[in-house]
Amino acid sequence: MTRDLVVALSGGIGGAKLALGLSRILPTDNLLVVANVGDDFEHLGLHIAPDADTLMYTLAGLDNSKLGWGRQDETWTFMETLSALGGEDWFRLGDRDLAVHIERTRRLRQGESLSAITADFCRRLGVGPRVLPVTDDRLRTRLRTDEGWLDFQDYFVRLQCRPVVRELAFDGADHARPLPDLLAALADERLRAVVICPSNPFISVEPILAVQGLRQALSACAAPVIAVSPIIGGHAVKGPTAKMMVELGMSPTAAAVAQRYGNVLDGYVIDSGDADEAAQVAPMVTLAPTLMTNLAEREQLARVVLEAADVLAPSKRRRDLVA
Repeated sequence: MTRDLVVALSGGIGGAKLALGLSRILPTDNLLVVANVGDDFEHLGLHIAPDADTLMYTLAGLDNSKLGWGRQDETWTFMETLSALGGEDWFRLGDRDLAVHIERTRRLRQGESLSAITADFCRRLGVGPRVLPVTDDRLRTRLRTDEGWLDFQDYFVRLQCRPVVRELAFDGADHARPLPDLLAALADERLRAVVICPSNPFISVEPILAVQGLRQALSACAAPVIAVSPIIGGHAVKGPTAKMMVELGMSPTAAAVAQRYGNVLDGYVIDSGDADEAAQVAPMVTLAPTLMTNLAEREQLARVVLEAADVLAPSKRRRDLVA
């Protein structure tokens, strides 16, 4: 039997880079990208899904590479007018992006599921791989900070990650159910690897892992689960990962991220420059350049990750047989 199915768990920008690399080296039908929904929120009466949209735009070749978020060739007439009217303009919505949020909200109110809408948007925009939210149920990331409890986007965008983070909570996780298609993929005999993309472990990956039964499904799947470190040389490539680690009492290292993920991992890819940390990591470590500055580097890292998973696969299957 050919094991050719790959499931990638991803947040936004960093995860989308590796997801794009995977999409370039795998047949379209062999990749399922699972998006974090903890960043989702309601703003101006609209349902905003930042991570799913970043994945959608990146895989469609429509992402705004200059900003790192949103769509290319964007215009800002809506925001300019909203600001002139005294409206809330701290969360910027481009005109093209706005159409996505309006149509998503309309269809949600008519009773369609978030996953069905996301799949349809991807199809219409020419995205090859399947992109699905981890759950259709409501799940929201909140942070306890030195300014009190904050909704994620208030912390991340409005306050630009300045507050000190003391604790995270995932509202709705107790009742959120993983999508049946995701559970089916994890149980599929064709599964080659589960890849945890280099996204922020606290606000991008842990909301996914918090969904009921998902950690158990990952542990039970016959394929290796392999993560890529979002930390290089003690720093995050983008975003507040390293800052949050320090505030939560952790060292900002690749090894500390692996320890945070715990026994869900079979393998771990860290940057070649962090080789001295390999001995501190329990899962099998693969060293590779992990800073993805161009498309070729994204494709190469994707190959490294899948090759590492292939090395791990026989021992993972033997452990499952013994268990």
